[in-house]
Amino acid sequence: MHRRTFLSAALLSPLLARHGLGATNEHRLPASDTHRKMVSSFVEDTPIPEYRWASESAYEAFRDMKYGVRIHWGIYSVAGFLHESWPFLDLSFQERARYNELYKTWNPSGFNADEWTSLFAENGMRMFAFTTKHHEGFSMFHTKTRVRQRIRWDAPGKPQIEDCDLAYSIAETPFRRDVVKELCDAGRKRGLRIALYFSHPDWYDADFRPYADDPVTVPSAAQLDPGWKGAVKRMGARLVMAPDPTPAQVARMMARHRAQLKELLTNYGDMQMLSLDQWLGPAVWPQLRETILELRRLQPNVMLRARGIGNYGDYYTPEGFVPGQKSNTDMPWMVIYPLARGFSFDPDGSQYKGAAWIIRNIVDTAAKGGSFQVGIGPDATGKFHPAAIAQVKEVGAWLRTCGKGVYATRPRAGDNWQEGNDLRFTRSKDGQTIYCFALAWPGASLQLRSLQPKGGSDIRMFGSPEPMKWSFDPAKGTTIELPESLHNRKPTEYAWGWSIRVNAPAT
Repeated sequence: MHRRTFLSAALLSPLLARHGLGATNEHRLPASDTHRKMVSSFVEDTPIPEYRWASESAYEAFRDMKYGVRIHWGIYSVAGFLHESWPFLDLSFQERARYNELYKTWNPSGFNADEWTSLFAENGMRMFAFTTKHHEGFSMFHTKTRVRQRIRWDAPGKPQIEDCDLAYSIAETPFRRDVVKELCDAGRKRGLRIALYFSHPDWYDADFRPYADDPVTVPSAAQLDPGWKGAVKRMGARLVMAPDPTPAQVARMMARHRAQLKELLTNYGDMQMLSLDQWLGPAVWPQLRETILELRRLQPNVMLRARGIGNYGDYYTPEGFVPGQKSNTDMPWMVIYPLARGFSFDPDGSQYKGAAWIIRNIVDTAAKGGSFQVGIGPDATGKFHPAAIAQVKEVGAWLRTCGKGVYATRPRAGDNWQEGNDLRFTRSKDGQTIYCFALAWPGASLQLRSLQPKGGSDIRMFGSPEPMKWSFDPAKGTTIELPESLHNRKPTEYAWGWSIRVNAPAT
């Protein structure tokens, strides 16, 4: 195992400046991160001395990816929910009871892991994240853990906790196949890096009450759950009061939570990322911290998403927005953003945002040093919407032409990641090449203020075979002339890129 170590500030600053990195050696989530705020009162800001983050090689590989996909798929796809399992909280008690029985109908005849992963790999995606268990508690993998108590939502009079004994997993459906295993096997064959998403809370297992918008609250919720006010506000009369969990139930909850995470890091091979979500609370943080230590011992190089574990996390995921500045955090980051209205299947093809939107976000995040993960969900049969497939393929065609300026690049120093609203820049790791992307067609010439090409070098446009004429004026910067033949026959759509050799070190 490796502990991420840092040089002294005096030695580090010149190196960071050369490579366009931040001038701090801290490993910190941004102060504005909602999930960090939720746990900041009990998760220590500086991890305990024995903790180890993933290795520098894992961090480097994470920063190289630049583009991937987030897949939300579960029994909420049978229910037709646009926003994963979240609408469960808005259902009546009777509707919740019916929802919890939907797993008995789960039989996605159209699911084919090879088709999914071929679509991803052939169209420029370097990773996928798959939801192994969302908040409603249904496991999309073969778990040996058991749920011992649950809420019977349609009990006479009012909902009641009842004993049970089931995995509440895909193994108990008509389908029975282990979707996570099939996707991991198929993804590895195609060289995709894999992230498995896992929700800390579990709304089906009554032992997990009252954490993270659980529809069952307890008298001590204010002390146990940092988000209890949000649950009260959202659900009102649909929020059910139950007794505080006993010490035995708390121990059983944390044991099952740990066992499921260990299954994911034991049964499915080397995992590049574990995408944790939501939070638990201060009373069980010591146990969760020990779980994180144990996961690190199982797979020292797995990158842990920071949700619920603060600065113990290896990476941060802005959700539904791209940070406005690259200084948002010096922790590795990857945007997650749904292509349609939500992360799960959307039947309305007009709601898919389009290839131009994906490409602009890929370029923008790469220029700021991050990666972009687009969210698409299949329907209940296991098929993606034709609009999503078409847009993913358009992006793939663009990346086949322009991907060299995206993959395995790094941001330029300071504010040089952009000029105005429509120019973005990345650079090669050795600092010898700058890649410029125009998000709007520049016209007869492209004017660049912030760089000087290497004397006598060629400037080439991605998708155009001939070098372009250019000139440099210290007062105006670099002017690249665009041949008239390109104006009516552009080599790509939506964004256009150039490769420019410079005198290293590049800034």
